[in-house]
Amino acid sequence: MTRPMTRTVSARLRWASSALTGLMLQLAAPAVQALPSFEEVRREHRPSDTQVLDRDGEWLQTLRTDPSVRRGPWVALEDVSPALRTALLLSEDKRFYEHSGVDWPAVSAAAWGQLWHGRTRGASTVTMQLAGLLDGDWRQRSGGRNVVQKLGQTVAAQVLERRWRKDQILEAYLNLLPFRGELVGIDALSRTLFGKAAQGLDLREAAIATALVRAPNAPEAQVARRACGVLGAVQALSPSDKADKTGKADRPDCEALGLLVAGALQRRALEGSSGVAPHWARQVLKRLPEGGRGLASVRSTVRAPLQRFAVQTLQRHLNELAGRHVEDGALVVLDNASGEVLAWVGSSGPLSRAREVDGVLARRQVGSTLKPFLYAQALAERRLTAASLLDDSPAHIPTPGGLYIPQNYDHHFKGWVSARSALASSLNVPAVRVLALVSPDALHRQLRAVGLPLRESGDYYGYSLALGSPELPLLDLSNAYRTLANAGQASEWAPPQLPAPDTAPRPRRRALDPAAAWLVGDILSDPNARARTFGTDSVLATRFWSAVKTGTSKDMRDNWAVGWSQRYTVGVWVGNASGKPMHDVSGTTGAAPVWAELMNFLHARQPSLQAPPPPGLVQVAVRFAQAPAGAGDEGGQGGLSAWLEAPRREWFLAGTEQAVFEARAPSVVALPGANAGATARRRGSPAGAARVLEARIAEPAPGTIVALDPDIPPAHQRLNFRATAVAPPDSAETGLRWRLDGQEVGRGPVWPWMPWPGRHRMQLTNAQGQVLDDIRLEVRGAGLRANTAAAQAARR
Repeated sequence: MTRPMTRTVSARLRWASSALTGLMLQLAAPAVQALPSFEEVRREHRPSDTQVLDRDGEWLQTLRTDPSVRRGPWVALEDVSPALRTALLLSEDKRFYEHSGVDWPAVSAAAWGQLWHGRTRGASTVTMQLAGLLDGDWRQRSGGRNVVQKLGQTVAAQVLERRWRKDQILEAYLNLLPFRGELVGIDALSRTLFGKAAQGLDLREAAIATALVRAPNAPEAQVARRACGVLGAVQALSPSDKADKTGKADRPDCEALGLLVAGALQRRALEGSSGVAPHWARQVLKRLPEGGRGLASVRSTVRAPLQRFAVQTLQRHLNELAGRHVEDGALVVLDNASGEVLAWVGSSGPLSRAREVDGVLARRQVGSTLKPFLYAQALAERRLTAASLLDDSPAHIPTPGGLYIPQNYDHHFKGWVSARSALASSLNVPAVRVLALVSPDALHRQLRAVGLPLRESGDYYGYSLALGSPELPLLDLSNAYRTLANAGQASEWAPPQLPAPDTAPRPRRRALDPAAAWLVGDILSDPNARARTFGTDSVLATRFWSAVKTGTSKDMRDNWAVGWSQRYTVGVWVGNASGKPMHDVSGTTGAAPVWAELMNFLHARQPSLQAPPPPGLVQVAVRFAQAPAGAGDEGGQGGLSAWLEAPRREWFLAGTEQAVFEARAPSVVALPGANAGATARRRGSPAGAARVLEARIAEPAPGTIVALDPDIPPAHQRLNFRATAVAPPDSAETGLRWRLDGQEVGRGPVWPWMPWPGRHRMQLTNAQGQVLDDIRLEVRGAGLRANTAAAQAARR
C-alpha cells in the first residue's frame, strides 16, 4: 500500500511542479534570459590574487589584491582531482548526469520527508546551486529561500542545462562555490587547507572538501563526522582488492581522518605574497587602476631568469658576510637605452629582520658614489683635466658648523695624484678640493639635473656633498648613472608594466656634457687608475668593458657599488635596514662582489664595448714630475725630478690639453682660489727664484673657534701655528715670521701660542715683511687665570 501511495504522491508532485514551473516561467523570464554563458562566467572570473609575470610571460610573484575574499585562478575540470569530483557528485548530486537540471525523485523524497516526518532533506542539484551562485536573487539567505526564489532557481537550472554542457556546469560550480570563511572556489580551498593544487587532492582530502560544501563553517567535529561518511560512501562505491576478497567494504579510519581535519582547519591562511619579486610586484600593481584588483595577471619588464639569479646571488653573498653584521641588501638592473627595470631585489628576504622594507627605494647615505658627477662637472667647466694634479694631504676646511676635516677611507694620504687616479681610487680629500673649485651649490644643481631627489640645498650639505652625505634611493642613484652611460642624456626609468611594441621611447634631456660623461666612464673603467686603492686585480675588473664606482657611508652603515656596461646599469647596496654599522666591510667585499657577478651573468654571451669618444675630445701623451729640490733650478741640478705617475696617453677636452704636469707648492686648504690643481712646468725662471719663500698656514684653519677651559692651566692650552713652505732648507727656519694682530710674535715654521679671548688675525710673512698668508680666528671663554702682564708676555 505504501509503494502505490508513494508513486501517486511523486506523480502529483511532478505535475504540480510542472504547473508551477510553467506559471513562474513568465515571472522569471527576465532573470532567466539574463543568465550568462559559460564563456562569460569564465571571462568575468576575478581571482583575489594577481600574478605578476616577466616580459616573456614567466611567473614572478603572486600578490593579493582583493582583501575581501580569497579566490584563486579559474581551474579547468580536467585539472581537478578525480577523487574530488566523485566524492562531490556522490554527496551532492548522485544523478547529475541523468537529470536535466532538477532531480525530480529527490524533490519527491524531500517533499515526502517534509510531509510525513517533518524534516527537510536537500533536493537541490549542482545545476540549481550554480544558478543561485550566478544570480544573487536566487541565492539562499540565512532564513532559506521563499517559494518564488525556489521556483526561479528551478527554472534557471533547466535553462542552464539546455545552454551549458555538463562538464561546464560542474567546472563553474567548483570555481564559484564558497567554502570555509573567505575561501571561494576549489583552488583557494585546496591551496589553503592542504597546501597543494586541486589536481593533487587524494580521497581523504576530497572527502573533507566535500563535507565543507553543505556546512562550510561547521565545527571541526561535525566536519570530521560528515567527511567520514563521505569517505565511507566513496569506498563502498569502489571497494578495494582487500574488500573484494572478504566480501566487505573497507571501513574508513575516522579517527585518522579526524586528525587530518583538525590539521587542515588549523592551517594558517595562504600567504598574501609568494614568489621571487615581492617588492617589484608592488611597484607594478600600484601603478595599475585599483591596484590591479581583479586582474589575473600582468606582464612587467623584469627578466625572470635574471631576477632569480639576482636573489640567489645577493642572499648567498650576505650569508658569507653574516659574521660582519650585515643583514640587508638590495639591487636593481636597468636597461641603458629604454630605462626598463630588468631586475629588482628589495631585500635579502629571510635573512632580513625588515624584509618588507624595499631597499631599492629606501633613502640611504650614498658615500663616494656622487664623485663621478662632481668630476664630470669640473671637467665640463674646464676647471681641471683628467691629468691635473690634486693634493691628497690633510685639509681643514672651516664651515659654519666648525672645521670639516675629510679623511680617506684607509686614513692614509697619497700626496700629489692626477684627477684620473683620484676619482678611480675614490680619494676623499682631492674630491673635496675639486668641490671647492665647483662650489656645493653648483654641484647640487648638477645632481638635481641628473634626477637625484636631494631634499636640502647645496649650502646645507656644504663640502660633505663631495663625499655623498645626502640620503638617496638606490633606484634614483642607479638611474643617474644611466645618464653617464647615455653620454649625458637623462631620462626617467621606464614604467614597470611591459609597454606595447609601438610605444614611443621616453624623452631625454641633456644633463651632462657628453665629452665629460664619456671621460668619467673612461676613468672608472681604468684598472690602473684604481690600483692605488683597489689593486690591479680587484673584483671590480671585468673581462669586458664596464665602469664602476663604490661608496661607503659614515661608520660603515652603507656600502654601494654602481656601474654600467655598454647595455646595462647595475646598482647594489648592502648594509642594515636598522642603520647599524657593519664590521670590516670594504668597497670590494661588500656590494662589489654582487655587482661583479650580476655583470658577468648579463654578459655571459653578450659583449660589452666602450662607446667611441664623442666630438670635442683629443688624446695627448702626458708625463708627470714633482718640482726638483731646488725650486728654481731649471736644469734640475738641485735634485732629480721624481715621476708622480707613469707617462700615458690622456684624454682632454679640446683646448685643455698639455703635455707635462708637475706639482707646485702643496695646497693646504682647499678653498675657492687656492692652488688645488697643478700647472705646466714653468721654464725660464730667474736663478734667484730659489730664495723666494712660498708658504701657507697649515694649522689652524681659517675661521677656527677656540674654546678655553678655565679649569685647565694656561700652559696646557697652547695652540700651535704651523706653516707649510717650499724653500731651501737654510731659509725655512729664518724666513718665516708670525704676526698676531699686527705685532710680530714668533719665527719659524711652528709657533706655540697661549690664546686669550677675542677675535684675532694671524699673518704669515717672509723676512722682507711680505704677507704670504693670513687667517682670522676667535677665542671664546671666561678668560685665563693670568694677569695682564702674563698675557702681554704671551704675545712675545
